Amino acid sequence: MRPNHSFTADPEIKPNWRVLLSLAPYLREFKGRVVLSFLFLISAKVAGVAMPWVLKLIVDDLDLSKSAAVVVPVFLLLGYGLLRFASVFLGELRDAIFARVTERAMRRVGLEVFRHLHVLDLDFHLSRKTGGLSRDIERGTSGISFLLRFLLFNIIPTLFELVLVAIILFKQFSVAYCLTVVVAVLIYILFSVVITEWRTKFVREANEQDNRSNTRAVDSLLNYETVKYFNNEEYEAEEYDQHLSAWEKSRLKNRLSLAALNSGQALIIAASVTAMMIMAAQGVAAGEMTLGDFVMINAYMIQLFIPLNFLGFVYREIRQSLINVERMFDLLRVRPKITESSQSNPFLIKGSRSVALEFRDVSFAYHPDRLILRDVSFSVAPGQKIAIVGASGAGKSTIAKLLFRFYDPDSGGIYLNGENIRDIALNDLRRQFGVVPQDTVLFNDTIYYNIAYGNPSADESQVRRAAEAAHLQDFINQLPKKYDTMVGERGLKVSGGEKQRIAIARVLLKNPPVLLFDEATSALDTEAERVISAALDELAERHTVLVIAHRLSTVMNADRILVLHQGQVVEQGTHTELLALRGYYWSLWQHQRDDQSRKSSPEEG
Repeated sequence: MRPNHSFTADPEIKPNWRVLLSLAPYLREFKGRVVLSFLFLISAKVAGVAMPWVLKLIVDDLDLSKSAAVVVPVFLLLGYGLLRFASVFLGELRDAIFARVTERAMRRVGLEVFRHLHVLDLDFHLSRKTGGLSRDIERGTSGISFLLRFLLFNIIPTLFELVLVAIILFKQFSVAYCLTVVVAVLIYILFSVVITEWRTKFVREANEQDNRSNTRAVDSLLNYETVKYFNNEEYEAEEYDQHLSAWEKSRLKNRLSLAALNSGQALIIAASVTAMMIMAAQGVAAGEMTLGDFVMINAYMIQLFIPLNFLGFVYREIRQSLINVERMFDLLRVRPKITESSQSNPFLIKGSRSVALEFRDVSFAYHPDRLILRDVSFSVAPGQKIAIVGASGAGKSTIAKLLFRFYDPDSGGIYLNGENIRDIALNDLRRQFGVVPQDTVLFNDTIYYNIAYGNPSADESQVRRAAEAAHLQDFINQLPKKYDTMVGERGLKVSGGEKQRIAIARVLLKNPPVLLFDEATSALDTEAERVISAALDELAERHTVLVIAHRLSTVMNADRILVLHQGQVVEQGTHTELLALRGYYWSLWQHQRDDQSRKSSPEEG
């Protein structure tokens, strides 16, 4: 039976207009441009409002000259043409000058959010949805552009134009004309806002269905091989069509509600213009107004309603932009859990580059109800190679995360050369470590780029030496594009072993005092594992090396092996010493040997 999917729009989020104040600091960089843009804006609107007045003078002149040769003062025609050009040109000039302000604001905010996201702790990034996060940033920066362009240069100018027109109608004719145009515009705005609020749920629902259908499609394509393994192409198509069906219904509601909005707006415009024309026509018939006045009133009405025709769209987009910008600024308000104290010290290594590290009674839990590490204590002398082994879930990888201060211990302390890592500046602390994680992720770029990422300032010879040390050179030489070979998104175009060797080369290029290998050889074949292990032995002579391993055969030659069980160090010593104890390490060793024997023996049958 197919799952029953429920498609409901998100609860309505009200826009926060105070967000506009958050944009003010980003406009101060170009105060002169902002002021100049507003001057051009006012000039463009004055020119636009003057056009119907000049048109009235031209029509009146033509009307008065109907019995004689038609001679319209050339300066009026030239003036009308110049005003029409000026209203457009000044508007374009305003946009051109303000564009720098908008683009710089988008750049500044985008960079600030990007930097801030890299400051946030690992816990935030593990719980986030990357796609949604990137969309929040994209929509937020676009929202800034929309708010600055449309709020400042559409809504405000239109209101300014309305005031000018109302004053002209009041001075030139009577308060009735002034009130009629103001009431008409207010009814138009009220109707547009109310209907737009009503149809927002349909727009939101359509967007939600669009996001869901796209997410479903992308998820299916990313799992292309899994779909093929289970012959589920038709199932995936049916699932996708179910999402598309919901999207189709939402889009239809959206279209019909838009038709209602547009029809209502057209009715208000038509009724308003008709009412003004009737009043003006009566004035002309009574001799109280000229034909030019009639034309001017008509021109003002049309001119006012043209920008208002997009009010529904602009209002809805402004609301959404406010929400999008606020979401992005909310990211800036997220505080990292791991921070430096104001008294954080730079970490200086005296003499040898090797670093001693020590865990003192460290306890840690990701969640209060499940303790991962319990009073873990051990020390690593400079230049030593220490291995940490144990069953899955024993807390081995957590030790690496604590060293990098992705998390802080709940109790106890971690020390580098006798200094608590909480008192060391984060950049200095993380500069001391190089890690090859169990699940290596590469950038969607070349092999060279991914190795050089360990030290972007390294030259080509250094990159090649790191590749050779990681046993990569033979593999790279077999590739048509050598170091320029693209590894694909997350490194999917290279095998697991090759990916980890690239990661090892990257760490070797960084050349930190402490090397940390978290199951670094788990995806390598026996020969490659042997070569890498030999290289690690050499590195241990000038580095402090911490190896986290599940396969015990990879750490037999470690200076000391720590055995973790249920978050505690239950045994420690050399491989030979631990086997002699015939304790937990011995049982792990026997279990892995038995597994290896079963895998290597021929199948019975």
